[in-house]
Amino acid sequence: MSPTKKPTAPDSTAISGAEKKQIPLRLSAKLYAEIAAWAEDDFRSVNGQIEYLLTECVKKRKDK
Repeated sequence: MSPTKKPTAPDSTAISGAEKKQIPLRLSAKLYAEIAAWAEDDFRSVNGQIEYLLTECVKKRKDK
């Protein structure tokens, strides 16, 4: 029997490849607070939320 693959959360590796790049990012305190609250609602870290949002934006842009 083949092992059952568990579903995973959306991942940026489909867009950016296996390696993840580290970049400095400056956000206003207000924007950071909004993203942090949204991340908490979605049970993600702030970094994970930003990565998710950017991934979704790139996917939508490709679909145009």
